[in-house]
Amino acid sequence: MLLSAEHIFKYYNGECLLKDISFTVEDNERIGLIGSNGCGKSTLLRIITGEESFDKTPDGSGSVSISSKTEIGFLKQNAGLDIDGTIIDEMKKPFSELLQMHSRAQELAAVMESASGEELEKAASEYARLTSVFEAREGYLIDVKIKTVLNGMGFEDKAMDMIIHSLSGGEKTRLAMAKLLLEEPNLLILDEPTNHLDFKTLSWLEDYLKGYRGSVIIVSHDRYFLNKLCSRIFEIENGTLTSYTGDYSSYLVQKKMNTERQMKLYEAQQKQIANMQDFIDRNRVSATSAKAAKSRQHMLDRVLENAVEKPKTYVKPPKIKLEYDITPPKEVLKVSGVDISVGTGEDKKTLIDSFSLEVRRGEKVALIGENGIGKSTILKVIQGIHPHERGKIEWADNVKIAYFDQENAQLNFSNPVIEEVHRLWPRMTELEVRNALGSVLLSGEDVFKPVSVISGGERAKLCFAILMLKRGNVLILDEPTNHLDISTKEVLEEALAEFDGTMILVSHDRYLLNKVPSKIVCVEKNSAKVYEGNFDSYLEQSQAEAKKEEENKILSEKKPEQDKSKQYRTKEQRAKDAKRKLRVSELERDIERLEAEIPMLEREMCKPEVISDYEKMNQKCKELDEKRKELSEKIDEWTELAE
Repeated sequence: MLLSAEHIFKYYNGECLLKDISFTVEDNERIGLIGSNGCGKSTLLRIITGEESFDKTPDGSGSVSISSKTEIGFLKQNAGLDIDGTIIDEMKKPFSELLQMHSRAQELAAVMESASGEELEKAASEYARLTSVFEAREGYLIDVKIKTVLNGMGFEDKAMDMIIHSLSGGEKTRLAMAKLLLEEPNLLILDEPTNHLDFKTLSWLEDYLKGYRGSVIIVSHDRYFLNKLCSRIFEIENGTLTSYTGDYSSYLVQKKMNTERQMKLYEAQQKQIANMQDFIDRNRVSATSAKAAKSRQHMLDRVLENAVEKPKTYVKPPKIKLEYDITPPKEVLKVSGVDISVGTGEDKKTLIDSFSLEVRRGEKVALIGENGIGKSTILKVIQGIHPHERGKIEWADNVKIAYFDQENAQLNFSNPVIEEVHRLWPRMTELEVRNALGSVLLSGEDVFKPVSVISGGERAKLCFAILMLKRGNVLILDEPTNHLDISTKEVLEEALAEFDGTMILVSHDRYLLNKVPSKIVCVEKNSAKVYEGNFDSYLEQSQAEAKKEEENKILSEKKPEQDKSKQYRTKEQRAKDAKRKLRVSELERDIERLEAEIPMLEREMCKPEVISDYEKMNQKCKELDEKRKELSEKIDEWTELAE
């Protein structure tokens, strides 16, 4: 066990945020910590890490016990980065102790060449200890580990001597995570680790954390990430923590079952209480049955003392229903060879040279691709919001577009919320407008606040209210789930899945991409490749394509040419390959031999009879240096030939 928390309470200004929370974290667990904003997730993490105190019960119980073997690593924004240092210097810091050992071992090797007697004995003993620890802790893999993590976190194109303060905010956050992964704590705590990560980096991080040698606690709103990684879900709700076995999808099923079961128990007990109370009320004043009524009152008191609580999980969800009035033709949109650009004149930058797309009625098409490739610009170009110089965009007749812009550019931020709807539909009554806003949980005094002061999530809900009122038969959605809590995301996804019109959307939400689209379009610099199905289907197809391409590449390299001179060169090449393979086998045997001989030689150098004999010790030191040099050379040659 790495950590145990028992009977944890936390009060703020007399209000109970966390109530009697208990849980354990075992070795090699993957735990997702979820809950609505403000429920206490971050507070609990600070309590676990010792950054914040907790309150105990009146009898003094309550504890957080951390095993002596537990090392906690906690990801915070830009945590622990020296912004004036270089990337490589920062990545070497988790290995500072090992690197110091290596440096000291090199110093001792130099000392042993000229030392004798007691000095030689001490140097040899310390040298043997340091090299043994260095090897046991995989010191020879430091550079490999750093390169693997930096490449995985998207820094393969960055110079290692780049100064950290020149990186963007998102890059600094990714670098902080890379450093934490290299530290390899056995309890890793990640708070929203998927922010600032593209699909490629997310996929790498998921695979890396699956094989991580330690336990991981993850706070995330990325349900796809939680599904891929977690084997337990901790939910904080109404101040209490409930543990569920399995991934996020399993949690949803279990929670629904638990809620339904508790509601049945509650309703059955309420019926029992009502019957008992009715019996008491009818027999309290009767001389013959007053004693029975009193007895029944004692029974009722005991039931009330241990009454089943009514489930508190119900939170009124927004109501989103997307409908349209006119059905368009089967061929809704045809885009042919359109240039996707931003800026004008000398500042013009072409993002995609030639973009083409066909959309049929009823299709739900998702555009995915690298950040900055131009997905949001595509949505604006096909609507005529942004101009284009080349290519053709053809919309069918009777198309009515309803557009969700992630930047909320269509909103007048100085208007109150209610006036913003009135501006678009001036004939609607105030009651009709308030009903439309109320359906997305914008009500009361909130509707009189300026659009500029409401939260990002509330602005998104306002846009959904407008989207419903537009009754478009083609929805164009740019990152519709940004700023939404999980419950609102699920309502929106259900509405999008049920919508039987046409949809073109851009999203990084892989859970939504799995649930809604019928087609995925992967946008690249010079192409847009279409994949039928949802996101998981796209992954399977793209991975199969990559594997096929690799196989074809290998086959094409092996395919003999028809030309005689090429045939001759092919034979020459085969002879060369056979020679190379023979040399690789020889090198592998030599490397295996040297890797066995070097530790044996180091052990011999620690023997008293060698330490006390200067000539023997000097000879062994030279022999050790020669073998290490030989091993290094053979590994370099093997690496070059193997590639």
